[in-house]
Amino acid sequence: DSRSNKLFNNAMADMSTLVMKKIIDSYKGFEGVNTLVDMGGNRGASLSMIISKYPHIKGINFDLPHVVTDRSDFPGITHVGGDMFVSVPQGDAIFIKSVFHNWDDEHCL
Repeated sequence: DSRSNKLFNNAMADMSTLVMKKIIDSYKGFEGVNTLVDMGGNRGASLSMIISKYPHIKGINFDLPHVVTDRSDFPGITHVGGDMFVSVPQGDAIFIKSVFHNWDDEHCL
């Protein structure tokens, strides 16, 4: 239902903000990336934080269609809806955070 979906997406965005601050401060692997796909990127908050530090990156926020429909608009980010088990947009790198924790091994490999 839409109420549960909104609650879940808000919680994921809040958690991402805390985690991403640490990742951005310590991880330097985004420096050479031109196009970054955030697979399961929710509404784009994590990708926005990455692009704020690395403005040369073109971001693709990829999540389920109903999630990216209720997205936040951030400069430098294109939102794409789809199914990661069917196809994922192409980029120089794919960023995956908080995605596979609720899938079995068969789906994750």
